[in-house]
Amino acid sequence: MSYIRIWVHCVWTTKRRIPYMGNQIRDAIIEHICENAKQKGIHIDHINGYQEHFHSLISLGGKQNISEIMKTIKGESSYWINKNRLTKLKFEWQDDYYAVSIGMNQVDSLREYIRNQVQHHEKVSFKDEIDRLIEEYKFERFRD
Repeated sequence: MSYIRIWVHCVWTTKRRIPYMGNQIRDAIIEHICENAKQKGIHIDHINGYQEHFHSLISLGGKQNISEIMKTIKGESSYWINKNRLTKLKFEWQDDYYAVSIGMNQVDSLREYIRNQVQHHEKVSFKDEIDRLIEEYKFERFRD
């Protein structure tokens, strides 16, 4: 038997960063994403977000890849959001996402960061947050 622990921090946004997700909608989406992920064998350790984006900490299984996981999470959740008419307009996620592997020594601080997204964004804009991620991990900017 193989033992694997690969932690990935993922960040994705609504299409055109439209701030669809107030607290009630965001909580419903989080609950649904977690339930659906569990049914599909995807281990989401932590997930939270703000009005226009989500952060998640995912533990990859031995035969999983982040591209397929993100396709599953985003595709199924946008279908569910639209089917249940949680937003007035058609809901879509941005095609792009950020994903970066993290070490075991970063897991606890990332969990806390994800848990505190609402409080964090009372002080820091999503643009500033993304600018920091781009700088820290040498990413390119999301396409609009």
